[in-house]
Amino acid sequence: MTETTHTQTTPPGDRATSRSPEYRVAVDSLRGLRQDLFQDAFAYRPLPARRTDGWIVRRLPGRLREYAAWLPHALIIAAALITLAFSTVDSGGPALLLGLLCAIPVLLTMVRPVGAFWASMVSTPLASVLGSRWGEWPWAAGSFACHLTVLTVVAIRTRPRTAGWMWVLTALYALVADTGIGPTYYEYGSNSGAMLVLSALILLCVTVWHIRRHAEQEVTAQQTVTAHERSRRTLLEERTTIARELHDVVAHHMSVVAIQAEAAPYRVENPPPELEKAFATIRENAVAALTELRRVLGVVRAEDYEVPDAPQPTLADLDGLLANVREAGLIVEKAVTGAVRELPQGVELSAYRIVQEALSNTLRHAPGAVARVEIGYVLGGLGLRIVNGPPPNPSLIKPSPGAGHGITGMRERVTMLTGEMTAGGTEDGGYEVTVFLPVALPGEDDA
Repeated sequence: MTETTHTQTTPPGDRATSRSPEYRVAVDSLRGLRQDLFQDAFAYRPLPARRTDGWIVRRLPGRLREYAAWLPHALIIAAALITLAFSTVDSGGPALLLGLLCAIPVLLTMVRPVGAFWASMVSTPLASVLGSRWGEWPWAAGSFACHLTVLTVVAIRTRPRTAGWMWVLTALYALVADTGIGPTYYEYGSNSGAMLVLSALILLCVTVWHIRRHAEQEVTAQQTVTAHERSRRTLLEERTTIARELHDVVAHHMSVVAIQAEAAPYRVENPPPELEKAFATIRENAVAALTELRRVLGVVRAEDYEVPDAPQPTLADLDGLLANVREAGLIVEKAVTGAVRELPQGVELSAYRIVQEALSNTLRHAPGAVARVEIGYVLGGLGLRIVNGPPPNPSLIKPSPGAGHGITGMRERVTMLTGEMTAGGTEDGGYEVTVFLPVALPGEDDA
């Protein structure tokens, strides 16, 4: 008997996926090193102007606010001048050349940040060789200030991963420089330890700042999305409430039409068959419309929603609402102009709800204020004006935890009735809501 052994060859594509997680992390890190410090080393990234909407900058006068936008550039130029001073004092070599070697990398951070790091790495040994031999190795005084400044600015302008790679390369350079390459006759010895400790602390602080800033941006974005979703949910909830109330109003009238159409033939002695058939058709259409209305609008009802036993409120019930509001501590006046008449139930209900919500907002946002409700019956509709004065004691105002249903609900009701609405603050610090709800005249309805 012959035993055959089959050897399965792993495809090249599957070999990479079968590596350990540590291997993939190392490969990704090396790929990030190549991308950050080599491929994009001299990418042109000009330093943008500072935003002027901060809580400190926006309090400055106009001219100073414009200058504050260039504060980062001014700080980098000042740092370049400081490194220039360090490199030229007691340099023991060509002062101008040493100053340029230390100042140019700092200035380069404003346009090519990663390239500035490589320029600082190249200028460091050159400045040490050209400078005095009675200083420190491997960073001269100017080079020390230059490299710390470059590391800080580049770390702020790039990602924490890039800053980490820069520190690792700085540590490798210090290790190589301290293991025999540098001369042995420098007076103060090596300053690699000071450079690594200070740069590590600076990069740690910058990394924490990056993480905090990123977290704040995510929170701001999440708050924006949440506010948008809350506003959308509020709008849907208000539309649902309006649809429920419309269902109750229209269902009542359709039921009355159906009952009257059914009872009408019995009120006439010996009605003709055509009349009985017409009333029967009216009743069938009313019942069908009522069934369809309940089927469609019933979708928006919550499972635990119950139709209120009491009739829907109208403007005739407004005195009771004002009495309840006065008991809550709000001083409110009522003024009615024009010929009071009965309006369509949808208009009456919406007007009542708008006044109710406006007074509720006054109780929440202006406790103790004086409010006034004005109702105007005009030829083409109904006008409402609810205005309140400033709160006598603003310290009593508590933040409202709600999602802001009030104004949204008012606008939805006004839009539903093709009306107009304005809402905003008054000159004396109060708030005013003005609404006009059009009502068709009887002649227009017949047309």
